[in-house]
Amino acid sequence: MRSREIPAPVAPAAGAPRARPASPAPVAPSAPVAALASVASLALAAWLALSPSPALAQGGTDFSKVEIKASRVSGSVYMLQGAGGNIGASVGEDGIAIVDDQFAPLAEKIAAALKALGVTDRPVRFVLNTHYHGDHTGGNAPFGRTSTVIAHDNVRKRLETGGAGGNGGSVRFENEPAGKPALPVITFSEDVTIHLNGEEIQALHFPAGHTDGDAIVFFKGSRVVHMGDMFVRYGFPFIDVLSGGSVDGMIEACEKVIKMVPADVKVIPGHGEVATLDDVREFIRMLEETTAVVQKALKAGKTLDQMKQQKILDPWKKWSGQFIDTDGFIDTLHASLSGGKGAKFKPHN
Repeated sequence: MRSREIPAPVAPAAGAPRARPASPAPVAPSAPVAALASVASLALAAWLALSPSPALAQGGTDFSKVEIKASRVSGSVYMLQGAGGNIGASVGEDGIAIVDDQFAPLAEKIAAALKALGVTDRPVRFVLNTHYHGDHTGGNAPFGRTSTVIAHDNVRKRLETGGAGGNGGSVRFENEPAGKPALPVITFSEDVTIHLNGEEIQALHFPAGHTDGDAIVFFKGSRVVHMGDMFVRYGFPFIDVLSGGSVDGMIEACEKVIKMVPADVKVIPGHGEVATLDDVREFIRMLEETTAVVQKALKAGKTLDQMKQQKILDPWKKWSGQFIDTDGFIDTLHASLSGGKGAKFKPHN
């Protein structure tokens, strides 16, 4: 079933091709680097979530020890952190809508944390998935018993069929097909809007970014945007090239969001602490600069191994993390800029 209630009021047209700087000056990261240590556990949780089997992913985390931290972002929107991706929540007299739901064993803790806010006794009515990865959709089945799960068309397809994911190099995992209770029951191709708690909550599809099924969610009245894993704060991002992701799509999505939101918007990243648009701009600069360096190396005929041996991303090593290190990001950019050559990309559109 498809749902497209209200078209996007601001649907920016695709921009002209982006000019890449020939000799970029490296950015000295501030917020992402400062946040790197504090979100390392989130990055590792994401790695576990993307492990080759659900058993390994769940076996790596003792969910009984995970605490759910809830904090108000702005207006009626809260952010919940535990294990896996950040959850955004609209909480009010109409009930609750959440963006992403982490892991199934945490569903009761998440529901309890929402109730403990003291805003409403009403349950979670809607779940929006930003993409298909298990650390963002693992709670679909338990929440789906009483809530409506909504996602882009490709999220349902990838959950239903399973298959390989990864960055085309250092990160690769196999997804088992999800059972029917975990599948979104409403899907959309472009956008969908929920009218709840006095505001519009709009999920808008941005193609070929982190994956091929990403949605960025705008809480318009509260001036908050949840960017899913299109924007993260653990350092170099994981781009699932095998699932249709690309660095150019990630850059374009981040740039479009900046044009669509107010200057004082609060940004919920896929992982890490609440950010500002300046943090997103810094993230974009890093992506553009590192992309230009790898693109130049490709045009010069350098191999992947040569790029790593020559440490071409060493000026950006402060972005290197436990999940995606410098060599891992070279893998990512090489696969993305090579059009997924050799990556065995399985398109769904």
